[in-house]
Amino acid sequence: MVDVVLGLQWGDEGKGKIADFLTPRYDVVARFQGGPNAGHSLEMNGKKHVLNTIPSGIFHENCMNVIGNGVVIDPVRFMEEIRRTEEAGADVKGRLFIGRKASLIMPTHKVLDAAFEHAKGDEKIGSTLRGIGPTYRDKYGRAGMRIGDIFDPDFEDRYRDAIKLHLNTIEQLKFGDFKLGDLEWEFFEAIEALKEYNFVDSEYFVNDLIASGKKVLAEGAQGSMLDIDFGSYPFVTSSNTISGGVTVGLGVAPKHINTVRGIFKAYCTRVGGGPFPSELDNEEGQLLRDRGHEYGATTGRPRRCGWLDLVALKYAVMLSGVDELIMMKSDVLSGIEKVGALVAYEIDGKRSETLPYDMCKADLKPIFEYKEGWSEDLTQMRSEDELPESFKNYVSWIEKETGVPVKILSVGPDRSQTIIR
Repeated sequence: MVDVVLGLQWGDEGKGKIADFLTPRYDVVARFQGGPNAGHSLEMNGKKHVLNTIPSGIFHENCMNVIGNGVVIDPVRFMEEIRRTEEAGADVKGRLFIGRKASLIMPTHKVLDAAFEHAKGDEKIGSTLRGIGPTYRDKYGRAGMRIGDIFDPDFEDRYRDAIKLHLNTIEQLKFGDFKLGDLEWEFFEAIEALKEYNFVDSEYFVNDLIASGKKVLAEGAQGSMLDIDFGSYPFVTSSNTISGGVTVGLGVAPKHINTVRGIFKAYCTRVGGGPFPSELDNEEGQLLRDRGHEYGATTGRPRRCGWLDLVALKYAVMLSGVDELIMMKSDVLSGIEKVGALVAYEIDGKRSETLPYDMCKADLKPIFEYKEGWSEDLTQMRSEDELPESFKNYVSWIEKETGVPVKILSVGPDRSQTIIR
């Protein structure tokens, strides 16, 4: 049995906290896509941990953590993350299993990422410059390498062949802001260190666990509105972030997928460029940014902030067949007199409750509705009975609009600040 937890907005919804919170119910947590562009924040006993590639169940003693074939791995950042996680007390060697078919991020992939962004000028998409896009591009162009290749005797020769094309492209783009020798030194050092960890054929590994009755939590990265096919293209990530990505990112059949849990913030955020119809580029937006500490866990970049976009949320719910909703950062909206949500777009003078084919080119004007806010501090509340009536009304409004129950409410970053309804 495989349950899924994924983000329903433009990323940064709080997936790390929820995956960590849900882990005691599962035997396995498995990442199915994305890479070191993810920043899953977990806070336990007042201490914050940020995971990028390692699944969010790593701090739980009896949980296996699997990195599936749909993930892309940067050995340098991965080893830094492993050491950081081990220093925090997690038994990474005992709990982490790395799928051999996961794609390998090479040093020149990161250089290519920077070169492509530089060439776009004002049209850049806001890449994290982690080499994610170029790595997926090589994967689908059948020119990439996989993490299991590091054990091949001819690995370095194959690596040299692979980067020749990269270097030619970088030269054509007239990009020279890098020192390949330095990048390669740390790359090969990380490769050697990584060989000490557990590598598996993750598709067999996960399916054998399912067959033996183990419960698997498939953990997504980024958010549904960044999906390569269904997001706000081209301002998207390079993988499928919706629930369908689980089947190809882990190698499990659709029949094994059980409950899909979708995570969203009580408001919306976005990093980098691209359309953001509910954005508040004003004092209200800055208020949300400051209260919600809306700065990237991995990049530190300030996030754009706005009211909840119900049109986009309903779209994401439909795409992934979401069974249960989880609302994050409810506490951030405390003290706001009127809490808003985008309920429709005006496109060419007409009201629309569906996303247009091209959000980037459509002249979208947000149509907002507002509900009475609440002044109470939610961070100390631990049961639904304590919650203010106006907050409950806001939650009920979201449930009515989406047709999906909100089962979990987060009222702060710590594990304990979580209310199950």
